[in-house]
Amino acid sequence: MSDIRLTDSATMWALAHPTRLRLLGELRARGPATVGRLATRTGQAVGSVSYHLRTLAAHGLVTEAAGHARDRRERWWQAAHETTSFAPADVRGDPEGEAAMAALRRSIIHGYARGLERALDQERHLPPEWVAATGGGDELLHLTVEEAAELRAELEATAARWHARGAAGRPGAEPVWFIYQAVRREPTPSPAADGSTAP
Repeated sequence: MSDIRLTDSATMWALAHPTRLRLLGELRARGPATVGRLATRTGQAVGSVSYHLRTLAAHGLVTEAAGHARDRRERWWQAAHETTSFAPADVRGDPEGEAAMAALRRSIIHGYARGLERALDQERHLPPEWVAATGGGDELLHLTVEEAAELRAELEATAARWHARGAAGRPGAEPVWFIYQAVRREPTPSPAADGSTAP
């Protein structure tokens, strides 16, 4: 599979739906599945899952995995690409594209939060060594735009290196979700001459 770079607003609006994001993520993480299996995993009704899969298929994000079906009545679905990428610069100056990408990015961030909450709920079932080995944190850095770009490139290279190393099926290997975000914070207001905070 390959990467798909999103540039058209219709596809971004379609993928911005939280259920569709979850379904695509499930297919990428666990491989091909039937509507019924996806409904069980996501807690969605079968009819709803079927509708959202058809919408994803209409935009080329998922395809049928006919080779997995045991008969003509059974329909399996798979992700059409291994990864999805997009860049705000691709839609800058296009109001519809900017709105669609903003909606997609917000939906992805909300999906991160929900996924982390599910992981936290399940943490008590994990072996202590896995709890100790995983976690997160944050740092407030003061960087130039060039340094911020360098940091992002380093994180992406680290993720790619571990992705290549961390093939499924190795003894002791389990799925680990690595999330990274670097965002520009709003500038700190400077104190005014009278000691108040300037706007």
